[in-house]
Amino acid sequence: MLPVVFIVGPTAVGKSRVAIAVAKALGTEILTADSTQVYRSMDIGTDKPRPQERDGVPHRLIDLVAPDEPFNAGLYRQAALREVARLHADGRVPLVVGGTGLYVRTLAYGLWEGPPADWGLRRELLEEEAAHGEGYLWNKLQQADPALAGTLHARDRNKIVRALEVAIRTGVPLSEWHLRHQFAERPFRSIMIGLTMDRAALYRRIDARVLREIEDGLLEETRELLARGYDETLGSMKALGYRQMTGYVKGRYEWDEAVRRLQRDTRHFAKRQLTWFRHDPSVHWLTIEEEESVEQIAKRVLAYLGTLGIVERARVAR
Repeated sequence: MLPVVFIVGPTAVGKSRVAIAVAKALGTEILTADSTQVYRSMDIGTDKPRPQERDGVPHRLIDLVAPDEPFNAGLYRQAALREVARLHADGRVPLVVGGTGLYVRTLAYGLWEGPPADWGLRRELLEEEAAHGEGYLWNKLQQADPALAGTLHARDRNKIVRALEVAIRTGVPLSEWHLRHQFAERPFRSIMIGLTMDRAALYRRIDARVLREIEDGLLEETRELLARGYDETLGSMKALGYRQMTGYVKGRYEWDEAVRRLQRDTRHFAKRQLTWFRHDPSVHWLTIEEEESVEQIAKRVLAYLGTLGIVERARVAR
C-alpha cells in the first residue's frame, strides 16, 4: 500500500507553503492537521492558506464545522481516513500537513478512547478552578501527570480536565495509558518529516506573522465572530489570536498588551509543539535556515522522500 507523508513542526516555520510545493511535485492533495482550521469563518487567526495562495492544490479537512459545533481528534481521524482511502484508491500519496500533534498522532497511530465523559466530575473540577483561580487545574495535573502537563498550556482547560478525569477515574495518568496503548493501530505506513529552525529565527517569524494577521483583519474577524454569537467560552474562540483579541474587545487590557500577549503566547505554543513532536522518534527533522526559500526547502523534502522511493512511486502512479 502507498504510504502517507506527514510534514509537521511548529507554527510559523513555513509548513504550509513548503507543503504546496511538495504536493505539486507529488501530484497529490494536502490533508490539513490543524484543530483550528476545521472551523468555518475563522480564517485569519487560524492562518488558513487563502484560495489564491494554494496554487491549485486542493486542501482538505478545513472548514468542516461551525465555531460552536463540537469537534475532536476522533472525528478528525474518521474524516482523515476517508480522505486517505480516496487518495490511495486514486494511486496518490496523501500529504498530511499541520501542527496539531494529537491529530497527527491519532491519524498515524490510532486513538486510545478511554473512559466515557463523566460530566459530574468535570463540573466539580471546573468549580474547583473557579474557586481557586486560573491555573489551579493545570497545577493539579502537574502533580497527577507531569509528563502530559508539560505539553499543555495552563489555559487549555478542555484537555486538562479530560486528563484529570482519566487519572481520577482510572488511577492511571493519561500519559501512561498512551504509553501502554503504544498507538499501534496503524492502517498505513507513515513517513514523518519535521521542519524546525533556530529558536530566535522562529520567534522573529512568529512576531512578524502576528503583525501580519492583525494587518489582515484579525481584530475585525474576532469582532464579527462575537457579534454572531460565538461566545468566548467556546473552545474555538479560545484559540490563539481570538482569545487575545477578545480580551482587548472586552476591555480587559490595552491594544499593545493584546499584541504582546498574542506574540508571547504563540511563541510558547511553538515551544510546546516542538516538545510534542520531538517525542516521536520516527520524525526525520530538517533544520531550515531563515533565508532559505520555499523552493529550496521543498527540494530538501523531496530529496529525502526520493531516498525512500516515494517520489518515484508518485510519478509511476501518475
